[in-house]
Amino acid sequence: MKISIASDHGGFELKEQIKKHFLSQGITLQDLGTHSADSCDYPDIAHKMVPAILNKNADLGILICGTGIGISIAANRFKGIRAAILYDDFTAEMAKKHNNANIMVFGGRTMKFEDVIRRINIFLNTEFEGGRHNTRLAKIEEGI
Repeated sequence: MKISIASDHGGFELKEQIKKHFLSQGITLQDLGTHSADSCDYPDIAHKMVPAILNKNADLGILICGTGIGISIAANRFKGIRAAILYDDFTAEMAKKHNNANIMVFGGRTMKFEDVIRRINIFLNTEFEGGRHNTRLAKIEEGI
């Protein structure tokens, strides 16, 4: 599985911690930026992630900004993107199980590293239920 990761300056430190954690497990995350804590705009970062997912250069994405709100709004403007802020363990499970999210979103200034790692693992170990949820996702894609 290929996972891309990206953040603005507000999520840079958390992004680096996540990359280091997964690298220690032999998993390399494709880093789409930013590459420093210098100020940058979260829509630009989201717009780097979106083509990676839509063009299948990555199976899943992780986006991080200060709160997770702005970057999720920017990513979700694109058809085919389902970016979900995983603010607790239950939402980490449901984002995959019911919504088949393809981008996990976190707040670099609002979430603890240990919680984020646990939520990523919950998400990755949860299967999409399909069924009635496919109908709902189709309505989202149709703009209903």
